Amino acid sequence: VQLQAFGGGLVQPGGSLRLSCAASGSGFRIDFWAWYRQAPGKQRELVATITITGSGRITYADSVKGRFTISRANAGNTMYLQMNSLNAEDTAVYYCNANAVINGGQRYNYWGQGTQVTVSS
Repeated sequence: VQLQAFGGGLVQPGGSLRLSCAASGSGFRIDFWAWYRQAPGKQRELVATITITGSGRITYADSVKGRFTISRANAGNTMYLQMNSLNAEDTAVYYCNANAVINGGQRYNYWGQGTQVTVSS
């Protein structure tokens, strides 16, 4: 399974961006998605999660609640992160992450490459 994240860029404070993460491969089923971010000099932090099976639970870091929305496409293996009211503290490399069940058996965790989000005037 390969994850590819895209949609990052430079945005002014108060602006919006939508990140996407697409999963490709064969014989897999994703049951959990997450976005992480890592700012320069800081540890990677969990931004948002969405559980695909069962509860469909969604969680957000306190720092992004009310501003970011995680969602997934109804068809296909794509996840989104809509980011509104961006500020300088949101500047980071954003990574997508997923748990995938392979051929109905084992579950593995995968990371996408990062996409840079820079919030600056």
